[in-house]
Amino acid sequence: MKKRRLGQTQFEISAIGLGAWAIGGGDWVFGWGQQDDEVSVATIHRAVKQGINWIDTAAVYGLGHSEEVVARALRDLPPSERPLVFTKCGLTWDDRENIEHCLKADSIRKEVEDSLRRLGMEAIDLCQIHWPIYPPGAEAPDIEEGWDTLARLKLEGKLREIGVSNFDVGQLERIKSIAPVGSNQPPYSLLARGIEDEILPYCLEVGIGVIVYSPMQSGLLSGKMTRERIASLPKNDWRKTMSPHFQEPKLTKNLELVSRMREVGSRGGDSPAKVAIAWTLRHPAVTGAIVGSRTPDQVDETVGAAELTLSDDDARGLEH
Repeated sequence: MKKRRLGQTQFEISAIGLGAWAIGGGDWVFGWGQQDDEVSVATIHRAVKQGINWIDTAAVYGLGHSEEVVARALRDLPPSERPLVFTKCGLTWDDRENIEHCLKADSIRKEVEDSLRRLGMEAIDLCQIHWPIYPPGAEAPDIEEGWDTLARLKLEGKLREIGVSNFDVGQLERIKSIAPVGSNQPPYSLLARGIEDEILPYCLEVGIGVIVYSPMQSGLLSGKMTRERIASLPKNDWRKTMSPHFQEPKLTKNLELVSRMREVGSRGGDSPAKVAIAWTLRHPAVTGAIVGSRTPDQVDETVGAAELTLSDDDARGLEH
């Protein structure tokens, strides 16, 4: 698979990375329904076999469970085949599973130590601040303290590279003098293009790597979502009630877009999922796309997007 340098970090990453949000399971507020850990491990192994060389997870996914499953899969791989592991910090939870946002130094240090333990690693390849503030939209008073703590942990050898997620240009500007920003992880899809005007041009100009998440808009653009399937999603799948893209009045328009994507892909025998992913990889600022997979078959169905090149005409037709 094609590899690209992630910003000014030491890493050459495959154009597609494996997203491990859903393998955290369904027993938390942003869960995706029940998930078999054996299948998750097999999915990670298939991704590695298909040339994917990085996994993106987070401490909060499954309240630690996603990191534990990733560690289990890594134990079965020889060192020469081990993928890079990217995780995130800044979202914590209490005994009642209430999720809170904290970028204070002591909290970040504890999170990193806990992630190292769960992952069974001596150093995390890339640790990212998950959100500058959560819920989004408020002020972000502690990003300097959180970023300074990650920089210190890198100097101590516990992190190989450091990055952020969901940061805007102003927030990136606030932290750049503390330590170079290795990467930014924003959402990006045909249904979520808000980063095109400012964030992507800024990252391209200053050399920050960009790994985009939800290129298929949480599966909605995969070509497999129908009204009936959405209606039958389990109650512990966050998309059923919390994602406006899965609800009217947006749903009808979104499914019409999928029909156009199916038409574009059919010319080369490609699925809407591949078209959705390939579209995000067209942008020169995008280093890689995080593609969530829950089964080995899903890896096989999407990995070819790294080699798919959309024509300008096809891309424009999907954008309007």
